[in-house]
Amino acid sequence: MTCACGHHHHPRHHHEAKGTPVPMMAPMLGVTGRLICADAGQMMTALSLLPDHIRQSREEPGCLRFEMWQDEDPLVWNLSELFLDADAFAAHGARTRASDWGRDSTGITRDLHRLEVIPVIRRETRQDLDAIDVLLREAFDGEAEAQLVRRLRADGDLSLSLVADAGGTILGHAALSPLSADRPAHALAPVAVAPKAQRLGIGTALVREAVSWADEASVVVLGDPAYYGPLGFLPADLVSPYAGPGLQMIGDLPRGTAIRHAPAFAAL
Repeated sequence: MTCACGHHHHPRHHHEAKGTPVPMMAPMLGVTGRLICADAGQMMTALSLLPDHIRQSREEPGCLRFEMWQDEDPLVWNLSELFLDADAFAAHGARTRASDWGRDSTGITRDLHRLEVIPVIRRETRQDLDAIDVLLREAFDGEAEAQLVRRLRADGDLSLSLVADAGGTILGHAALSPLSADRPAHALAPVAVAPKAQRLGIGTALVREAVSWADEASVVVLGDPAYYGPLGFLPADLVSPYAGPGLQMIGDLPRGTAIRHAPAFAAL
């Protein structure tokens, strides 16, 4: 079929990673494939106009991934794109048609495939570490949380590190680390979702997966009660430097229990 941006697509389901699917109202949309130039003139058009097209595409509020790279054959470009939903994809098509790239590249052959993408929650792998760093810096607008996760990992205190994987793009992360307490307990921190992918249920799915993994151990979080309360967290009357309205818990730590976070938290 032909989409709004003039591309020819073949619908297919896309679920590369294995994990727990994130419940969503509608799937995300991805595009993979190639641009194939017929001659050096078309190649020069691509070389001239693609950098600005890539930049503008990445700036779109509904664009989650936009990667294009020249193949070993200089007349061929590969691409991998991911959009929040059909509306975001349609908006990208409209902007593309009105751009210099859209007007001047109509002669370049498109061999592109449309994909339905459902994010899944899974354990981190070594290949995810750089993407987790980038996500945490973007989500918290700083280095502190990325440094915290790196230190927890280096100290052997990263009990669980979950990612939300959308067709190879890391859109969310949640960490559990051990708490020193009278009974088994974990700290849930940080929890992060890419700014463009928030309010889609990814954070909720990460938290629920972490709590499920913890099983009978208590899970303690410092956060907004309006967010964590509906997920089953209750105010936690515990002895901690973080004691206050934001300290919440799922579990059975007795009132007045003293807890101590992993040493990496001391640097926050």
